[in-house]
Amino acid sequence: MRISLAIVITIVAYLLMWPVAVSPVAWQAPENPGYQGAFAVNNRLVDADIAHTTAVLGGEDIVIDSSGRLYVANHDGRILTLADWSGPVETFADTGGRPLGMEFDGHGQLIVADAYKGLLSIDSNGVVSVLTNTVNGEVIGYADDVDIAADGRIYFSDASSKFAAAAYGGSYAASLLDIMEHGGHGRLLRYDPATDSTDVVLNGLEFANGVAISADQQSVLVVETGLYRVLRVYVAGEREGVVEVVIDNLPGFPDNINRAADSDYFWLGLVSPRAAALDALAPHPWLRKMVQRLPSFMRPQATAYSHVVKIDGAGAVVENLQDPSGAYAQTTGVLETADYWYISSLAAAGIARLARPQRND
Repeated sequence: MRISLAIVITIVAYLLMWPVAVSPVAWQAPENPGYQGAFAVNNRLVDADIAHTTAVLGGEDIVIDSSGRLYVANHDGRILTLADWSGPVETFADTGGRPLGMEFDGHGQLIVADAYKGLLSIDSNGVVSVLTNTVNGEVIGYADDVDIAADGRIYFSDASSKFAAAAYGGSYAASLLDIMEHGGHGRLLRYDPATDSTDVVLNGLEFANGVAISADQQSVLVVETGLYRVLRVYVAGEREGVVEVVIDNLPGFPDNINRAADSDYFWLGLVSPRAAALDALAPHPWLRKMVQRLPSFMRPQATAYSHVVKIDGAGAVVENLQDPSGAYAQTTGVLETADYWYISSLAAAGIARLARPQRND
């Protein structure tokens, strides 16, 4: 009996007092609208062609160069490339970190937000250079997504200034910590190659994620994963400095955002449905600390589900593609070309594509 009581006391003491990395902040999660209306459940991603499952793992982002060659940010630090969908996958470069968002600049350089290394530039020979890994004297510990303005300035997200990806077990593990804490550690940053300087455009974000510049170059859309929403930050013109919500209370955790091929539309990846337990715990910091002390398999995790949406500049959903089976799960975003929608993933094997419906107008 005494031994049993001692065990119980030890467990309770552990759950109440063991040090954890997070210092949760109370907040009120909006009521989850679920998969209805513009987000109604469908099977439009079921027929996606999934290829190169032995070569690609966790292809977080996909971009295309002027010759039509695809580039994929792989989980092991390599940037992979393929000239043809059915052809071989080759290594273009190795960042030695965790490449996430990518874009080509006007000089053919591949600009990469690397969660471990910072903002990188890779030339046509695969040579990697660091553009910046600090801002205001602080290390950029979780560079996440990137887009490049017409004037050459580069906008990118620092997902969490507290939970650096390399220091906290990788990009996924660090993201779980930041979202559990809800401490507003995310930032939208800007690098100016003309002056080799980096500045903070917006801070206080709840896990800053995808970044996309508007067609008119007046604003930048940034995904706030921890608040299930997308913000618009005006960076030029009469409204410079204004921040507004484009779409909020999404039914899942939003990840990357990419401007679509047709003007000011955007593709948004939902990496997982929302976790009811996490929303319920939002107002209770002490409970979230207790949950963080549980074994990892007992804490909220991403759910296998495939979901990407296309929105207009006002946040209206114009495409809603899902596969509830999660055959290609943890979808992060879409690269749209004239013929296909190429779909990326945080952790799935391979890359996916779906034939783009052809318009008759």
